[in-house]
Amino acid sequence: MGHPSTPGARAVAHCAAGTPALPLVIILAVVFVDLLGGPGKIWLPLLAAGPALAAATSRPLGVLGVGLLASLLGAGIGVRHGMPASELAVVLTALVTVAAAGALASALRGRRERVLAAVRSVAETAQHALLKPVPETVGPFQVAVHYSAAAAEARIGGDLYALIPTPYGIRMIVGDVRGKGLPAVGTAALVLGVFREAAYDEPDLLDVVCRIERSLARNLGYDDFVTAVVAGCPEPGRLEVVNCGHAPPLMVRGAGVVAVDPVRPAPPLGLRALSGESPSLQVVPFDEGDQLLLYTDGVTEARDAGRAFYPLADGLARHLCDDPARTLAALHEELLDHVGGRLHDDAALLLVRKPVAAARAVPAVAGPDDASVPAASPEVTPLPDPPERSGGDALDDREGAA
Repeated sequence: MGHPSTPGARAVAHCAAGTPALPLVIILAVVFVDLLGGPGKIWLPLLAAGPALAAATSRPLGVLGVGLLASLLGAGIGVRHGMPASELAVVLTALVTVAAAGALASALRGRRERVLAAVRSVAETAQHALLKPVPETVGPFQVAVHYSAAAAEARIGGDLYALIPTPYGIRMIVGDVRGKGLPAVGTAALVLGVFREAAYDEPDLLDVVCRIERSLARNLGYDDFVTAVVAGCPEPGRLEVVNCGHAPPLMVRGAGVVAVDPVRPAPPLGLRALSGESPSLQVVPFDEGDQLLLYTDGVTEARDAGRAFYPLADGLARHLCDDPARTLAALHEELLDHVGGRLHDDAALLLVRKPVAAARAVPAVAGPDDASVPAASPEVTPLPDPPERSGGDALDDREGAA
């Protein structure tokens, strides 16, 4: 998965690429206007605009070159109009001074840009380490991720995601950290670090969640928390889901889109000690042709001009195809159209598809809930009550042992 550049960065690069010739255009325009103006109309002072503008768009040598050109042309204009030598000397001195000051400003600007580039390079490395690219194929699954940070020029924020292959099948997490800025990024890094380690070590998905909970309890404040969905596919046809106060995943099955609502609400990660509630493990079928979408509230709480929320389930049904990357790209484009071009919160989408085996590529058999859902107008319905295993006693025992 790539990290595309932000629209703001592309706009700045486009402007910077188109302005280096502008100082020369201004100087030539002043000379042209002066020639048309005739005697008595001297535009010579306006030549200073050339080196002044070059200071913002060119390197120091370029600024000096523009200043030299402006001075030579200014001398010609002054001689043409018969300016007294003393007045012409003052004007030319002013042009040279502007050019020298512009060259100094250009040098300082270049120095700041190099420092900023170094800082961005370090930030880029940190961003890739935190939100690692997800391959298009992980085991038998097709995977796609799309992440948008609301902050201008940012690529990470308070939302988090990860999907990794483990000895116990693929495991994934999508979450949303309370708060914004660097503290939220630090909490996201903590959650992802614990998840990536625990997902490899713990056979039980509830144990993975337990380790994240314990780590957050040691490191977060009393009013900090993380909503998250942790899921895994330990064996063919079986999907395990642990929902900790997060938006329910969407399952595409047959012709319908269904919400994987938790059987029993659980508190967000970091708040179990206050609530006393424990997460539970849900088990739902995940067969060939099914798709699972995990997301953050930056998607579902995005509003249009009329304050209407974005209908994610309907959008997923409209843009669904056999390529998860294309599906998410279409969803993201529609989401931006819905909000008028700019998101006001971080948004993460993680789509996992189990393709139909080539030797068994037959139409998916609709389940009992799907039979009543017309293909042209899929509905969002809750799944039937799935098998449930409470993690309360197990979590208490593990924490006591720890």
